[in-house]
Amino acid sequence: QVQLVESGGGLVQAGGSLRLSCAASGRTFSSYAMGWFRQAPGKEREFVAAISWSGGNTYYADSVKGRFTISRDNAKNTVYLQMNSLKPEDTAVYYCAATPLKGVATTIYEYGYWGQGTQVTVSS
Repeated sequence: QVQLVESGGGLVQAGGSLRLSCAASGRTFSSYAMGWFRQAPGKEREFVAAISWSGGNTYYADSVKGRFTISRDNAKNTVYLQMNSLKPEDTAVYYCAATPLKGVATTIYEYGYWGQGTQVTVSS
């Protein structure tokens, strides 16, 4: 079992940056692969980025590649999403998720644990 709490969302102008954090409870955080997803109003939840349990493998959606960076600190039970060069189309609720699967996971169906989400709004 793992519980996830996101933070760091907010309102930012286009071109700006935000760093999201996801704090996980439990002593087995380092055995979980982690992911970030987002959901805009009226749209389905979509994959953003994923990282393996060790942090050695990462994967990004094409829409954020080169702008967002996922990382993790297993000593702090925390995964991060650094978001640079933000665009209005990045506006959404951002969720972190955890899965015991090895490697990186990119679909919602592979994740069994979810946080409550944090709102990111990018103004033009």
